[in-house]
Amino acid sequence: MSTPHWPGAEWSVAGRTLFVRSSTAAVSVTPPRPTALMIHGLGGQATNWTDLMTEMVDDVAAWAPDLPGFGWSPAPQDANYSLTADAEIVSAMLEQLHAERGERVHLLGNSMGGAIAVLVAAARPDLVATLTLISPAFPDLRPRRDTMGVPVVALPGLGRQLLARMAQVPAERQVQGMVALNYGDANAFTVERRAEAVAEVERRLALPHAGEALSGAARGLLRAFVDPGPSGLWARAAQITCPTLVIYGGRDRLVDPRRSRRVARQMPNAQIVTLPKAGHVAQLEDPALVARFIRPLLADSRRTASR
Repeated sequence: MSTPHWPGAEWSVAGRTLFVRSSTAAVSVTPPRPTALMIHGLGGQATNWTDLMTEMVDDVAAWAPDLPGFGWSPAPQDANYSLTADAEIVSAMLEQLHAERGERVHLLGNSMGGAIAVLVAAARPDLVATLTLISPAFPDLRPRRDTMGVPVVALPGLGRQLLARMAQVPAERQVQGMVALNYGDANAFTVERRAEAVAEVERRLALPHAGEALSGAARGLLRAFVDPGPSGLWARAAQITCPTLVIYGGRDRLVDPRRSRRVARQMPNAQIVTLPKAGHVAQLEDPALVARFIRPLLADSRRTASR
């Protein structure tokens, strides 16, 4: 049976309002748990992390924001959905957590959230203790049937039209399609989580900014994909110095796990793991297994910090 999602509250971050879920009130541990910040992917929200938060509740005090325009966070007033804008917001969150808790933060990102986390970890090594990337969205412009929807959604004005069309499709059917696309094993998606996802799809379809948020974020991701320069994702990945774990799903239909070969060349100090049965959201599909790989990274970080 699925556990309830962790609760959240609004934060004021870099002049914007974000809805942020947290597991901080769950347990009292001495010494205090390390701090973690978890960033969702395109079309996702903070609840993409709450099952992993539960699995690691004794290991980390975790926060997960809904990025601007997603989940329960309002749309940005400037309609800027670029990866750079999101990276600035995540960096501001890290600064707040660092100031409040007096330590660097363990940063996690899934898919587009992984790309954002790469930009942040490269730019702010003073704030990031470790980096965990799950199916990170590194540049890959090779045509694949399951990713062709991203450039289509990215076309200006099309996001709103697509959302209007999607509103005609029963929410249950939409959720079924999302699970088939994102999970290696659809049976891992529990009945309770399915009911929650259906309710969330229905709520989101009623939001006036939902279509533009999806379209704008897709455009931002594609712009990052075609940047071959020093500010591009591959160049930034090579600048990361903190201990890093990169997890791929062997059954991922959205991020080709064979990209791990280039990641290994670009980030030679990173530990790279492929979970053969997992899809695109391993932290949702098998949080216990993902936690098993993250815990040694946290332990190594603690040992290094204590020297």
